[in-house]
Amino acid sequence: MKSVRVALWIWYRGDSFRGFQSQRIGPTVQETIVRSLSSIDVRSRPCPAGRTDKGVHARMQVLSMRLGHVSPDELLSHLSAQTSRELGICYVRRAPAGFHAQWSASEKEYRYRLRTDPSRASEWASCSWTIAEHPRLVGRAVKLERLATILRTLEGTHDFAAFHARSSRRGPRTIRGVELVEAAHGVVELRILGDRFARHQVRYMVGSAVAVSAGLFSADQFVDALIAGTPINGIKAPAQGLILWDVHYPPALDPFQTIERARPPGLPAEPPFQPVPR
Repeated sequence: MKSVRVALWIWYRGDSFRGFQSQRIGPTVQETIVRSLSSIDVRSRPCPAGRTDKGVHARMQVLSMRLGHVSPDELLSHLSAQTSRELGICYVRRAPAGFHAQWSASEKEYRYRLRTDPSRASEWASCSWTIAEHPRLVGRAVKLERLATILRTLEGTHDFAAFHARSSRRGPRTIRGVELVEAAHGVVELRILGDRFARHQVRYMVGSAVAVSAGLFSADQFVDALIAGTPINGIKAPAQGLILWDVHYPPALDPFQTIERARPPGLPAEPPFQPVPR
């Protein structure tokens, strides 16, 4: 049977896995999917839109792979039957010719949740950063207006070498938008849209911006590090507050329709998969 290229939309809770990519010490998202595929004799190894680290959640992780003897509908039915609290699937769609989950992506949106009041919003505690608990921030007030201002300086095309792991290749990356959404119950959501991201980039950007807003170092030092790519004594925000929210593709390559993106079936209606209410 002739194989077809398909795109899968999956979601998962990062606190249940040691990251996406297969490794000797599991469990990982990739190995969980591969085991499920092998049980119906599908040997393809799915490629993700991006690898997430241990503890990072995904509302929309896109996988691309080829199918032979199993149809997209059959694969969706099989994977849906194995949905758990930790991992599930929304769609399996035939993908346009030339589609690749990672290399075809034009933009990704990450969201990071900050919990500003430890006495409130307990339902968000396991999927947000309770910033008052960080040893360098104890007793310091995080000023949200200042945080919003420093985050906006990240917009544009930069090297971002000061804000990502050294293992990632240096090069220009573009942040196309940063928005801070404050909720009444003590949770703040940072929405970051960019063309591509290096390892730990969002966590270093968020943590260092929080450090500036708390007065650990100046906004000028932050901007200088952004422009020059020199190291900065910032903070790497914890993984549990980060979620891969959305992956965008050019219209000619997007496997998912607009209405499908707006209302994905099977996505849990609870944190971390829901936006914070304004």
